[in-house]
Amino acid sequence: MVVHRIVPNLKVADVAAGHEFYERVLGLEKSFGMDWITGFWSPDNHTAQLSLISRDATAPEDSAVSVGTSEVDEAYARARRMGVEIVHPLTDEPWGVRRFFVRDPHGHVINVVSHRD
Repeated sequence: MVVHRIVPNLKVADVAAGHEFYERVLGLEKSFGMDWITGFWSPDNHTAQLSLISRDATAPEDSAVSVGTSEVDEAYARARRMGVEIVHPLTDEPWGVRRFFVRDPHGHVINVVSHRD
């Protein structure tokens, strides 16, 4: 599987708060925002990202990290064959991504995601 990026998802109470820290102290730019998640990236390297998340809009649990790949269907099939716990099934989300959540052996929830064209 080709991984395009790995993004930490920082759990916060208010995704609208603290943007100045990420923008002015760390030099990041806001890349997207919804009422429950805001993303930031490096202006020079869009694969260097982090997200602030208050609660996931459709999944039953929040993810600790997002792994971006164009091979999300294949990754989902492998996870099912291996018997890995699927926390959120393979879903086409209304905001333009195809994703699923799995639980890793340490109990962390991983969002495996692909952006639809």
